Amino acid sequence: MPVPGFDPFADASNPRIRVSGSTASSNAAVEQNLEHTLALLTRTPATLNALLRDLPDYWTRQNEGDKTWTAFDVVGHLIHGERTDWMPRARMILQSGESRAFDPFDRFAQARESEGKNLPQLLDEFARLRSENVRDLRALNLQPADFARRGRHPALGVVTLAQLLATWAAHDLTHLHQLSRIMAHQYREAVGPWSAFLGVMQCAGHSS
Repeated sequence: MPVPGFDPFADASNPRIRVSGSTASSNAAVEQNLEHTLALLTRTPATLNALLRDLPDYWTRQNEGDKTWTAFDVVGHLIHGERTDWMPRARMILQSGESRAFDPFDRFAQARESEGKNLPQLLDEFARLRSENVRDLRALNLQPADFARRGRHPALGVVTLAQLLATWAAHDLTHLHQLSRIMAHQYREAVGPWSAFLGVMQCAGHSS
């Protein structure tokens, strides 16, 4: 049974997680569609803002049960990723290749980093960091050969820059899905028999 708070793109060692698919085809796809990836990355802050800002705590501070995340936790997690994951790892691939493994990612860092903050502050912080990272990604002026360049993940082993960039966008979508599920969970009893027709109520988790 998947754990609702589990992040499939974190560094926790999990034998089920594998990098799969054709590296060549994934490189080409990201190379050809980098602007598509950027289009998603640039929209996530506005999506979070529209969904969460000014909502009552009932929606943003409730979770799905023991050891699961709230919407507040998810935004804090996304902020930590902007600081320590995507662009730092992209730069490491370009500068060091496979010679140095990425620093492990702490998927629980938001518990301490978000302490004393409110949700509007987190939303603003995420929007600022994402804007800076998108700007810095564009400034790399990536060339076709760059997408095949390889780095080393501490749990997954060799990964490419193409895979990292695709994962960045998919990670956003994963947590947007998770937010919908967390919030729908608060109405799991209120909807009564309609639960049978609501797929979000049947979802056991956002991980594989």
